[in-house]
Amino acid sequence: MKFFSSLALLLLSIAGYSQENPYWFTDDIKKKVADSTQSQSWRSQMAATYYSISGQYKPALESWDITFGRVKKLSATDSLKFTKLNPVKAKDYILEKAVNEQIVIINEAHHNASHRNFASSLLQGLYDKGYRYLGIETLANDSLNSKKFATLSSGYYSKEPEFGNFIYNALKIGFTLFPYEAEGNNKEREIGEAQNIFNFMKKNKDGKYLIYCGYQHAYEGIHKSWEKTMAGRLSDLTGINPFTIDQTQFSEKSNLKYNEPLLRLVRNTVPVVLKDENQEIYNGEDKDLYTDIKIIHPVTQYSKGRPDWMLNKNRKFYKIPVSKVSSYPVLVLAYRKGEFEQKGIPADIIELNTSKDNRFLILDKGIYDIMIKDKEYKVINIFEKMIK
Repeated sequence: MKFFSSLALLLLSIAGYSQENPYWFTDDIKKKVADSTQSQSWRSQMAATYYSISGQYKPALESWDITFGRVKKLSATDSLKFTKLNPVKAKDYILEKAVNEQIVIINEAHHNASHRNFASSLLQGLYDKGYRYLGIETLANDSLNSKKFATLSSGYYSKEPEFGNFIYNALKIGFTLFPYEAEGNNKEREIGEAQNIFNFMKKNKDGKYLIYCGYQHAYEGIHKSWEKTMAGRLSDLTGINPFTIDQTQFSEKSNLKYNEPLLRLVRNTVPVVLKDENQEIYNGEDKDLYTDIKIIHPVTQYSKGRPDWMLNKNRKFYKIPVSKVSSYPVLVLAYRKGEFEQKGIPADIIELNTSKDNRFLILDKGIYDIMIKDKEYKVINIFEKMIK
């Protein structure tokens, strides 16, 4: 009886969920950004965001680079300087450095899901070192602290699976999450974000703070449009110099030719930072607008058609049985048990266009509702799977 009650609840949830589905097929994303009245920049950014939310990592990078991809050359002088830098695992360095910090600020590119995956890998280590509060820019409210997972109403970028996993892991570890987004643009927004974080800090003093933001909000120094960024203004309000981390500059692009030349020299297989002969960390060439460190992310390798950074000691491949798919194309979405009914975020998504496509999800241990949707976004199959 319990099984049938759960199934009935799931089916009722599907009916109410269809109107706000943010997970789309590739062809539908292309149609959504085909508006010729919009700029190419807008189309690139929106397509990159839609692809990212729908679990399509490489197409998100490709769409972004249609407008923003640039071929960069390395001078002989810079090449010589960079070859003298030694790579150190970024995770180890950050966790060691975090011991003596009070505020850590780390950014992301909103279309690059690997940044959320790396940030998630830091959570347990930071919690063990006294970090208790996690401010996330995209959050609309703090209701997920009681729900213990993100939902479609939690925020915009948090609809993406890796963002949902990041939030789920943070709550499971014990972090208290809080929103800090502010209205307005440019300088007004930076002031508002910093003030919102400061207001939270004044009321919550039982631990250290991790702040997760987009792009240049994490930068210190002087911004051409904003003057000081959120990070700089938060430092002024608190009297605390935050430890700032950039993930965006030295991350892979869709094509090797668009990568920063430094990536071609380092050739790392894990995220690293670079130390010089004096043990100083390289943090870029711009000394007017900067972060304390810059992470050099590796170029993604693919296993069974999926990005290798999605795998870790707890995550495993799960192959969708051919028998579970009656027609193509389909979207396959994996929800942690009980989350779909509450408009939760899928832990992983894949699109299958033929029976010959790579059909592997990557999932952490647990029980999942695997949902298969046809081209009209109708659910044609649901089944339960335990990942051990």
